Amino acid sequence: MKHIAFFILLGILIQSCSKKESADLILTNGKIYTVDEANPIVEAVAVKDGKILALGSSSEMADYISEATQLVDLTGRTMTPGFIESHAHLMGIGYNKLELDLMYVQSYDELVDKVAEAVSKAQPGEWITGRGWHQDKWLEKPDKMVKGFQTNDLLNQVSPNNPVFLRHASGHATFANAKALELAGINNLKGERPGEVEGGEIILDELGNPTGVLTERASSLVGNLVPAETPERAEQALTLALQELAEKGITSFHDAGSGQSTIDLIEKFKKEGKLTARMYVMLAGSDPELLENWYKQGPRIDSSDHLLSVRSIKLFCDGALGSRGAWLLEEYSDRPGHFGHETLPMEAVGQVSEKAIPAGFQVNSHAIGDRANREVLDQYEGAFGKFPDKNDLRFRIEHAQHIDPEDISRFGEMGVIAAMQAIHLSSDRPWAIDRLGEKRIVDGAYVWQKLLQTGAVVTNGTDAPVEPLDPIPSFYASVTRKTLAGTPDGGYEASQKLSREEALKAYTLSGAYAEFEEGFKGSIEVGKAADFTVFDQNIMEIPEDEILKAKVMMTVVGGKIVYQK
Repeated sequence: MKHIAFFILLGILIQSCSKKESADLILTNGKIYTVDEANPIVEAVAVKDGKILALGSSSEMADYISEATQLVDLTGRTMTPGFIESHAHLMGIGYNKLELDLMYVQSYDELVDKVAEAVSKAQPGEWITGRGWHQDKWLEKPDKMVKGFQTNDLLNQVSPNNPVFLRHASGHATFANAKALELAGINNLKGERPGEVEGGEIILDELGNPTGVLTERASSLVGNLVPAETPERAEQALTLALQELAEKGITSFHDAGSGQSTIDLIEKFKKEGKLTARMYVMLAGSDPELLENWYKQGPRIDSSDHLLSVRSIKLFCDGALGSRGAWLLEEYSDRPGHFGHETLPMEAVGQVSEKAIPAGFQVNSHAIGDRANREVLDQYEGAFGKFPDKNDLRFRIEHAQHIDPEDISRFGEMGVIAAMQAIHLSSDRPWAIDRLGEKRIVDGAYVWQKLLQTGAVVTNGTDAPVEPLDPIPSFYASVTRKTLAGTPDGGYEASQKLSREEALKAYTLSGAYAEFEEGFKGSIEVGKAADFTVFDQNIMEIPEDEILKAKVMMTVVGGKIVYQK
């Protein structure tokens, strides 16, 4: 009898040991790209407590099913690791939905019509604000242009009493009407103030009068007068931004420069359970007091739920090509004698870096022009040399849009991450050649493959609200190097295209690496975060001219479905 009882007990133990741990969520019957070279494609994934429990075939997941398991049939759809937006502006995305959205206007007349409509609904003296205009993308230009920009004559006619302040799509220029200029005391310069200001320019006409266009730091002359946002409006903007992230399949977000109020608001949303994407916040380098406070307290590395980390600093070192503010080694091809703007003294980059390294912070510098990229690399190199015992710093250059050929290899050699946005190629390349000329374009603009070949890490994103947040057009631009209209045949400088595998990695695992989180997310592997993006079409296999038709069907963050179409 003792022998029989022993074998019965042994059988029970064996049965209990063979029973797999039950999953909270199982996604089956899909084509799942893992971005794991050892196991690149699977059919199903099981999730437990927000982490990936198992992956393999749909039949293999049967052992993880219990009555409490949520089952999702992907019905053959494509799933990838959750997309990581590596450079955008969180509150800007939300506020863009609360003011005039000028991203899709196709002419100056259309812009004026939108302003006129807003004026008709506004209170007397109320500010009219908006963002997204880009004169080089208009189908037709106004008859009168000064230094490549429109003038505010028509804007003044439709809004004589309401101040108007409209930000360029790039964020590096603004357009103000006469009322706004009057409030700022710059409505009639005529020798009182030069057009050039430190780090920017007030565009003047042939008579010396301001045209309404302000570039780079000159924009603050009017921008500082715009009424501050209220806490209620800030919460509304963040809610709208998070909704947009979920709808676009973004599971992690690198916020490219924010202050303490934004960090506090994100923390509030986290505590209230309303944070539906993981946040990696860069401290705004324009606020020295903010930086000093964080140097003292050190980085915030969220090692528990990985929802909010603050361990990097964002510096703005030059302008954009669209506003001719990018800082160049040689003059602009379409504006002789003009080299763009150094919007931050370069020694400041070195000073911040030397404080950031011992304090444990990454430094991420906006640099678009070739001189800005060189100067930032020089400052990084000098700072690295002072801390030879510090490694794996992962400093970044944001955009890295135009690089002198002599500096390309330095990214890989120094371990500097190129945080690029492929969509800028689609939007800017047709007119960027006018700014730089063919040789500079071919040798050093949007050189993704050249950077990868140096061993550099290249990430992807959109710089929203400069461009729409949608990652699909940026993925398309990565693999085609075409405009969103599908031109030209073969793409611009086709040798720099990314393969689809490289493009997917740039939007997932490389993005995770750029925030020191590649061990936690960025690929679909057992033990990593259950962050997924599901598409209605196979963006890895469909013909390239069909990629732009793909839609996000589901977004999963930490095993929770935060969006389902």
